[in-house]
Amino acid sequence: MKLITFDPFRTLGLPGVRYIKPEHMFAQRDEVLAADWVLFPAYWQIHGLHYVLQRALFPSLATYHLGHDKVEMTRALRLVCPDNLPETEILSSSHSDVSRILDTWSFPFVAKRVRSSQGDGVFLVENRQQLLDYAANNEVLYIQKLLPIVRDLRVVVVGRRIIASYWREGTSFHNNLARGARIRTDLPVPDDALALVENLARRLNIDHAGFDVAWVDGQPYVLEFNRLFGNRGIPDLPRRVGAAMRTYLLGESESPPDDSPAPMTRSA
Repeated sequence: MKLITFDPFRTLGLPGVRYIKPEHMFAQRDEVLAADWVLFPAYWQIHGLHYVLQRALFPSLATYHLGHDKVEMTRALRLVCPDNLPETEILSSSHSDVSRILDTWSFPFVAKRVRSSQGDGVFLVENRQQLLDYAANNEVLYIQKLLPIVRDLRVVVVGRRIIASYWREGTSFHNNLARGARIRTDLPVPDDALALVENLARRLNIDHAGFDVAWVDGQPYVLEFNRLFGNRGIPDLPRRVGAAMRTYLLGESESPPDDSPAPMTRSA
């Protein structure tokens, strides 16, 4: 199996992977054409690799497209699991839409930049001025109900497997590890939360993502998923990711095409 990666840090756990800089894709076109899999291209590369060179991509095209920003992601989630999505509204930053928010939403609520990760670009809006400041700096307004939680779940999917799940507990509004949150492995992870992620990953063909899930009154709510998630959650997570990628790529290479999605499995 010939593998080419455009992101060497994401493929450290895979043996025998050839690294090519993204900007060298055109000069090394023949080598790319000979690959069985192309791994972790930049977003600007995926259309050429998929539609022109017809290469097998990992993560999947759906993972790239649906995970590209929170607008695309939320539209997909509204169709596949509307009851497991916090109340969310996507509007423009026009005066009329800002007025609509002021008329129909109660403070506080969550506002997000449509492209952000690690808690960056996620704001707690507590008053009118904070909303006006957010609208002044964002053309698209993404606002979401503030859920009554002190921690959330990170569920990691690679290939067709959930390879890790754990609680993240913050000391402030954010529960991201990059913002100082701590891991809680002493708390059980609800099966319904894992089942929700399994269903989403299978239905949407998401094969490399960290799903963020809130748990409120016995029900899971998916907040978002990140195609490029961090590996800081548990000590052996990088090893798990590498092993799951290799198993998945080998299995997909050896299996005949099948329109039906494969079942998800969970790591212990």
